[in-house]
This record gives sequence, C-alpha cells and structure tokens, in this order.
Amino acid sequence: MAKPLMPKATAVWLINNTALTFDQIAEFCGLHPLEVQGIADGEVAVGMVGLDPVANGQVTQAEIDRCVEDPSARLQMAKRDIPMPATRTKGPRYTPVSKRQDKPDAIAWLLRHHPELADSQIARLIGTTKPTIQAIRDRTHWNAPNIRPKDPVLLGLCTQTDLNSAVEKARRTAARRGGGQAPEGEEATETEQPASGA
Repeated sequence: MAKPLMPKATAVWLINNTALTFDQIAEFCGLHPLEVQGIADGEVAVGMVGLDPVANGQVTQAEIDRCVEDPSARLQMAKRDIPMPATRTKGPRYTPVSKRQDKPDAIAWLLRHHPELADSQIARLIGTTKPTIQAIRDRTHWNAPNIRPKDPVLLGLCTQTDLNSAVEKARRTAARRGGGQAPEGEEATETEQPASGA
C-alpha cells in the first residue's frame, strides 16, 4: 500500500485532529505504533507542524470518519489521477564519492561468488566499466594488492533485489546456452557499454 509523502507530519495531524487509534495511524503512515504513541506523548517529532492529508488529497474525510467509527478498519489512500513516479529510472546510477573506492572490492566479490554474471551485468550493478572489471579479474588493476572482496549490497553499491534478479537472469541465460540455443539479442546485452565510469 502507498504511504503518505510526509508520514510523521501526517501522523501529527491525525493525532491532533482525529480520534483514530495509534494502530490505525501507524498502519496508514508506515510507522511503528510506539513511534505514534511517542508523537502523541510529545517525545517524538516535537515541534513538527502537522500535514493535513485531507487537504493534500491523500485521504478523504469520509474515510477518516469510517475508521473512527470502526477501530478495526484501516485507512485507505485516496485514488489519485496523477501517475506515481517510477521507483528507479534507467540510466547510470550515481555513486557518492565516499563509496567509489569500494567499487573494486565489490567487483572482486561478484567475480568470486557469481562467476556466471556477464561483465555488462556487473557494470550495470556496480556502475563501472568493462575494462575495470577485466583489470580486476586479471589482477592488473593499479590497486590490485589492496583489493579485498566485499559484498556490494553491504557496501551500499546495489540492492539485494537488483543482485538477485541479475544472478537469476545470468543463470537462466547459462541454462539456455547449455541447452545449445542462445536467444536472439543476447550478444547485444554482452556488448552493451555502461554510461558511468569507475
């Protein structure tokens, strides 16, 4: 279920202006019930101005009234005509400067633990280039003696979901190639150049 844009400010408004239970507010705002209780007690979000979800079109007054009458009911977000933005856009991923030195460690980890991944997949996951991947594989990278394989998910360079889907795709591709039939367009994925550098 979609959550309000400013959950704590919305929770402040709902606590001050409705008779909803803490559980209902917590469920709607995506917060823990104890956090909502802390907001009500003035221990959390002190001085925060409430955000009216009715005025912002996130919920209707009729929906709030329905849930006030039935404490077991859950607030539902109002349907909006405005399309929701995509969660992740295509294109190069920005890597903060502080994490860029971790890329070789992440590449080494992927090469060791997931050798089935194509260089193009590693380049997309980590946001690096094929020459960098090849240099780490051949141990000709300028910093090769200091590279220690580390999980890219723990380093924050990619998500576990992205890694799992890339590994699953690589295994399916390997299974098809093992069967002797490589799908069309597979060569195009292998020669794809990433947009960002290491």
